[in-house]
Amino acid sequence: MDDVFRALADPTRRSLLDELFQEDGQTLGALERRLPMTRFGVMKHLRVLEEAGLVSRRRRGREKRHFLNAVPIRLVHDRWVCKYAEPWAAALTGLKKHIEEDVMEKVFEIYIRTTPERLWQAITDSEMRRKYSFGLLSDWTPGSRVESSSPDGSMVIAEGEILEIEPPRRLVETMTALWSEEVQSEGPSRVTWEIEPVGTSCRLTVTHDELREGASEELYGGWPAILSGLKTLVETGELLDTPGSLMYAGTAEERAEAEERFGLPAGG
Repeated sequence: MDDVFRALADPTRRSLLDELFQEDGQTLGALERRLPMTRFGVMKHLRVLEEAGLVSRRRRGREKRHFLNAVPIRLVHDRWVCKYAEPWAAALTGLKKHIEEDVMEKVFEIYIRTTPERLWQAITDSEMRRKYSFGLLSDWTPGSRVESSSPDGSMVIAEGEILEIEPPRRLVETMTALWSEEVQSEGPSRVTWEIEPVGTSCRLTVTHDELREGASEELYGGWPAILSGLKTLVETGELLDTPGSLMYAGTAEERAEAEERFGLPAGG
């Protein structure tokens, strides 16, 4: 977390994050044209942001594109903002995205102190998945159906199909959201989970792509909270309260209040 604060202390690096917030997945050349500095200067600042986990770099064909990773910002929010000034959290983190792209693709990264096998279990085991996201049913073979349900099992949240599965390293699945007519009309998208061991930890990268231009933020906006909950569960065994989990807690009146307050689907 110290690396995140150091990275955010520089105004140029904050400007780079703002540029990626406005248009995610930019090349080095595109970012260079947006800032009054040399290509070497932009590369230097991007390296600091990557080391802090705030930016991830992915190759797309012959180009290398840079993506804003909101997960570390979410962790800062959970640790420092939420308990002191929760009503201002959305304004401070700027998590609401109004992005117009030809191809919608979101990349999220997080480091979790665990083994690939244990992390894989947390992602694919229905009971563990229910603790930080949704209940989950699948045969975990290529072509098999994936069905996600609300934590209390009262409704189907999403459905999809397993495209690729390589335990404990890689899982690719389609996802069609069903929690509202708006998101259901978006049709299927694709979610890729990639686990890479790094010493005593694992780097988990979740890529949510094949989203239409201007797709509803409800489809991908909940990933930082889901991955934060996953990290908390695997490393400590404890549950992390998120807007989505609170929507299924308590009485019907309390659930309705949480839904109205946060304006997010259960995935948030």
